[in-house]
Amino acid sequence: MYSHGSESLIRQAREIQDSELQKFYSRLVKLLQFKEVSHELVDSLHRLYLILFANKYSRTLPSELQQNLVPLLSSPSEQLQVLSSAVLRETLPPCGEEKNIAQLNSHAAALLLSQAGSKDDLSDLCAQIIRSLEIRPSDGPTPSLMHTLPFVNSILTHCPECLTADHVILLSKKLVDWLRYASIMQVGGASSGGFFSGSRSRQPAPIAELDGTVSGDFFTVLCVGQGFTEDQWMNVYSFSMLRHWLLTYRGVSNDSMVVDAANRLQLSLSFSHSLSNDDRSEVDGSVVSMVSATSSSSRLLSPKERLREKAFQYCLRLIEQCDRKALKKTDTDLQKACLVEAVCILDVLCAEDPSLVYRVFPCIKALFGRLSSDLSFARVLLPAAQFYLNHGEMAAVDCESVWKLVFSQFPAELFNDPFLAHDFLRFLRLNLEGLQRAAPHFTRYFPNFLKFLAWDSPATLEDFVDLLPSLVTAGSAVELLHTLLDLPCLSATLVLQLRSTSLPISDSGSRGLLSLDAFRNPTFRGLFLFLLRTEAGSGDTIERLSTLHSLLAESAEWPRVVHCAQTVPVLLHIYFNTVITVADEKLLAHLILAMLERSNLLLNMPTYCKEIHRVFSSQLVRLCKLHPSLVVDQSQELLEFAGTTANVYSKEEVYTHVVWVLGEYLSLSSDSRCSVRLITSCFESLEAVLFEVTSSAPPPGSVCPAPKVITTLMSALAKLASRSHDLIPRVSLFLSKLRNVTKGGSVPWCSDEEDMVAIVTRGEELWSLLKTPGVAQSVLTPPPYVNAPRWHRDANLALPLQLRALTALTHSP
Repeated sequence: MYSHGSESLIRQAREIQDSELQKFYSRLVKLLQFKEVSHELVDSLHRLYLILFANKYSRTLPSELQQNLVPLLSSPSEQLQVLSSAVLRETLPPCGEEKNIAQLNSHAAALLLSQAGSKDDLSDLCAQIIRSLEIRPSDGPTPSLMHTLPFVNSILTHCPECLTADHVILLSKKLVDWLRYASIMQVGGASSGGFFSGSRSRQPAPIAELDGTVSGDFFTVLCVGQGFTEDQWMNVYSFSMLRHWLLTYRGVSNDSMVVDAANRLQLSLSFSHSLSNDDRSEVDGSVVSMVSATSSSSRLLSPKERLREKAFQYCLRLIEQCDRKALKKTDTDLQKACLVEAVCILDVLCAEDPSLVYRVFPCIKALFGRLSSDLSFARVLLPAAQFYLNHGEMAAVDCESVWKLVFSQFPAELFNDPFLAHDFLRFLRLNLEGLQRAAPHFTRYFPNFLKFLAWDSPATLEDFVDLLPSLVTAGSAVELLHTLLDLPCLSATLVLQLRSTSLPISDSGSRGLLSLDAFRNPTFRGLFLFLLRTEAGSGDTIERLSTLHSLLAESAEWPRVVHCAQTVPVLLHIYFNTVITVADEKLLAHLILAMLERSNLLLNMPTYCKEIHRVFSSQLVRLCKLHPSLVVDQSQELLEFAGTTANVYSKEEVYTHVVWVLGEYLSLSSDSRCSVRLITSCFESLEAVLFEVTSSAPPPGSVCPAPKVITTLMSALAKLASRSHDLIPRVSLFLSKLRNVTKGGSVPWCSDEEDMVAIVTRGEELWSLLKTPGVAQSVLTPPPYVNAPRWHRDANLALPLQLRALTALTHSP
């Protein structure tokens, strides 16, 4: 919603008259003719943008105004560049005008992309961009060249097919030049003369490494200097888009017999990191030295293969540069970012050319071993783990230590790092199939993975919606259910873990947290350590959950815990949708018992408990509907739950559905093992609860049971009685007495008169049905074919014949 002032301005912009608009255009043209940037010009451009933005349809500006706005794209003022680009993007481009890319920058590039109405327009832009790369001005750097690669990268994102094969080959050659043959001298070197020298000209100085030493190799993004030349900037841009380029045009090749011969020669040669200084770009037409065997083979490669080789050398050089200790902290962060990109690019290169695996793996292995002891490099180690996953089998290496570090230590110690959480969960989502093949045991670390969700539920919920089905197995299903239900407790425990390390043990100046004291108490240490476990199958705390919940009672209002609790119902639905596909009846029976048990063992959060009970209720009915025999198998536990009157008041939702399940599926039609004795036992348990509930007021602190509970109990008794006619008089007697309950005035177990009328009405319906037991059994326990009718498909009935006859008549001419 816009503010009142903003809405007023937008309304004025929409209602402006054409005459006033033409005057405004003329005044703006005059302002644009002055060289200085006035405040009035900036305000007028703001107003023009608002007028164009507020209009539903794009406008066409006067040609004179349009021509005066275009030069502002290359104005020294960044503000004018932004405003002119924004204004021109809201207008229709002039028809038949050649796109001007001579002064290309980020704002002009955004304008050109926005005005490209079709794939052909983008193709024309690409052709102009590629042609501009071949122009080599002699008088200093060209501004447009600095923004060429970002512009091409944007085109790759929107429409990669706009570049033809010739364009790809040419740009691949250019990337080779910029990556490998950028200048090694910095702009603005040291003075050539002494203190008394008359000449103060400064001679170019060599680039330096991050540790301050002079660089003895080719230029990379990790080289520093007082200023960068144009080709050095292009080196930086080339590296930034290299991985995108390789992934986009992975299938474009230009192989030949010469290339194949060069590949065979290259495989037979040993790899040398330092190339001969005689190796030069073939684009420059320089003479290639025949001294270096690597250069000889590289000269014979196609542009794509040559780019792959130079990218390989560039990444190895970056990894070597990251061993140097940077003088500034910002440079240390830059080293980490470059390591991530370098390892990812090497992974892409090895996927394109598997022969590179044997050359790269020693470097990746050494890098992983060097950084694995420092978790500050965790985001660097994840791409290395990706490399192990993709190529470990080919290199025949043991990856167990890698998975142990990534799956065990990262979530346990870095669960509060949002960037690592994003990278880690993305790594899992994108590699589920590969992990299930290469490291199938990764699912046992699900208690560790869920720490990311417990700490930052809003940011990671979407990831776990995708991940959770892969974590549900027959072996982990029961423990995973308990872990999901304990997520709010885990969230509170993670908070306490961090607070215990930052807050003093005793602080007389402020009131301490009781839960923090309990976390530090050795008596309860085992409970919290179980929640913080890294792997599944390491103990059980079900018998002490009530103690844990009492210790964490004050955490029920913490925002982090509340947000975590809100995600659990969503995950439970996904969990049950998956578990029914992998579980047998024995496991499903165990899950039913777990739901009954845990319905009373939840962290005391009223909304949370209510939502969990709602999920349990719907899933209990679903499981019993899929496997009705579960009701007979677990009849003792279900009857024990349904026969406890306290459950009517504390677990109303779950109790109602348990009673419905007993009344619906405890019959011979659902399971041949259902005996009269079992039906009678169930009837007596439910009858006792119904009599107790309807003969006294609710316990202190409890509210009257919902009418749904009473009517479900009555319906279940009627269903059971219809299957054992000896029970009909007992339930009929109760139903007949129920008709006279309201005549005595208010009823202590039902405070609402309308609810009472609904209960009595339902009782009269059941009482009328039970007068004719045969009809009652057909209505209350209908056969399966009645519940799922297929009359329209039965060939023995007249209805299909009539339908076919009517169809033939309607389609006849």
